Amino acid sequence: MHLHPSIMCADYGNLAREVKTLCEAGVDAFHVDVMDGGFVPNFACGTEVFACLKKYSTVPIDVHLMINNPTAHVEFFRNLGADMITIHAEADPHAARTLAKIRELGATPGLAINPGTSIETIKELLPLCGFVLAMTVNPGFAGQAFLPYTMDKVRSLCALAKQHGFQLGVDGAISHEKISEMSALGVHAFVLGTKALFYKDEKKRDYVATIREIRG
Repeated sequence: MHLHPSIMCADYGNLAREVKTLCEAGVDAFHVDVMDGGFVPNFACGTEVFACLKKYSTVPIDVHLMINNPTAHVEFFRNLGADMITIHAEADPHAARTLAKIRELGATPGLAINPGTSIETIKELLPLCGFVLAMTVNPGFAGQAFLPYTMDKVRSLCALAKQHGFQLGVDGAISHEKISEMSALGVHAFVLGTKALFYKDEKKRDYVATIREIRG
């Protein structure tokens, strides 16, 4: 089980402290959402976030590009320190070429799949991936409700992960209960947001205790 806290949900007023505390709590990577306001109706995250992660973090950086034309920007984010770069096939007419480019740059190529995207439309790309991210909410905003119909896709991807050798992650309203349920199915990585780690009530935010509880 790999736990990837979503840095967009952290306290940006104390970002260095947040990063150091999460590393001490034993997270496996930091998930950085990059949004362009076009592919999704929101904007995030700036280059200063990468500078903070490189300075205070000891774990890999997992970058999720929710942007149009990602192939034009993968080298830029690799140079910022991205260890894993995940793109959307819906935003890239030549996703196979982009995934190959990410691998050539020395990062793990990842493919994110939106709730409304069928596996059939991207199955040819799966052998090119080191990581696949199943979106269990529509991308763009934290704090949404989990979409139950995405579970069938998660189950199918678990079987395909064994066939093609990629690691499977899930992102979107992931609670402790969903982590338990989906890890039993074979999901490898979980993006942690407001439902599992970054509670809105700051008095409940104890990252060390929460990570320990998730791992059981």
